[in-house]
Amino acid sequence: MRIVSDILKNKPRPFNAIESGARVIDALQMMNSVNLSYLVVMDGDTFHGIFSERDYSRNVILKGLHSDSCAVKEVMSTSLPIVDMNDTIEHCMHLLNTHKTRYLLAFDDSVFKGVVTINDVLREAIANKEMVFDELAVKEATEMQDKIY
Repeated sequence: MRIVSDILKNKPRPFNAIESGARVIDALQMMNSVNLSYLVVMDGDTFHGIFSERDYSRNVILKGLHSDSCAVKEVMSTSLPIVDMNDTIEHCMHLLNTHKTRYLLAFDDSVFKGVVTINDVLREAIANKEMVFDELAVKEATEMQDKIY
């Protein structure tokens, strides 16, 4: 069974970090330059949350705030589901679905280790379906796919 640490060992350490006091416009420019939909909000080694495209649209645009005067800490997400390094990919899928989120925060003994995205989980599930799903689930999915096509 594949676990969170399997995903994170194949991802580079988060390079897409921004300080909590940074302006939203700077965060948007950084997201554009790294071509990702989120930034990790950290002050030094202290994790505070993430800032995502969704945060921008819901907490800046829809609330009438201005990106050039608003700080990331005012609009970032702080209450996302947390996973442990030994949690299974199946558990991650369940959390993503039940919490209707695209991101999971991975910690190891209260130390931030990275972000597991919905894309990470899907890639892992597709690449390692035999190790992520039990054999019955794979068989049912394959049969369902055969019926669709």
